[in-house]
Amino acid sequence: MTVRAVLFDAGETLVHPAPSFPELFSRVLADAGAERSPDRVVEASRSVFDRFSEAARDKDLWTTSPDASARFWKSVYARMLDELDVSTPNGLADALYATFTDQRNYAMFDDVAPTLDALDADGLAMGIVSNFEAWLEELLVSLGVRDRFRAVVISGIEGIEKPDPRIYTLGLELLGMAANEVAYVGDNPEFDVAPPATLGMTPILIDRRGRFPDADATRITDLRELPDVLREVA
Repeated sequence: MTVRAVLFDAGETLVHPAPSFPELFSRVLADAGAERSPDRVVEASRSVFDRFSEAARDKDLWTTSPDASARFWKSVYARMLDELDVSTPNGLADALYATFTDQRNYAMFDDVAPTLDALDADGLAMGIVSNFEAWLEELLVSLGVRDRFRAVVISGIEGIEKPDPRIYTLGLELLGMAANEVAYVGDNPEFDVAPPATLGMTPILIDRRGRFPDADATRITDLRELPDVLREVA
């Protein structure tokens, strides 16, 4: 069946910390007198990627309340600081958390606006299903893109998180479409490929940094590739 709509993940798919997560993290450390390069932050972040898998496995919902979010992210930052051989003086984890929950520190990827325009021109409906704190709604408004999406499902509002199938299903219900009419685009193979595929959606992995060259999925490295990929699916 022809794809009639696209559901997107949000973080690292549509929006990102600006100028980047490693640069912001490095700035916070420098302000605390612990200079580490953005490249070293990237290396440290790789060591904690499985923290998200652990949370999903243990059903440790980390976006559903501000307290849960703070607890989770501070645990991530603690692991990274350990990898970076940075002691944790009082306030450093708090400073990191404050930085990455400040909407002023976020932007859309450059490939997002032209992609949304192209999908809109092709007549596709669009939505978001994302593991993100409730303030994502305000961020989408401030970035001027909230009205581009017919359906917005945020775990911090709904109280359920990917890979729980209910969160994807809620997005389908808000679109009013069957799973085989909808593509799902995200940056994490564990949350954005297998679960939507199981429901019957067409999963597409956006892998801008080349982290998953062997992923068992349709893979793009620039979101502007998406319209052509969807036309081929049709």
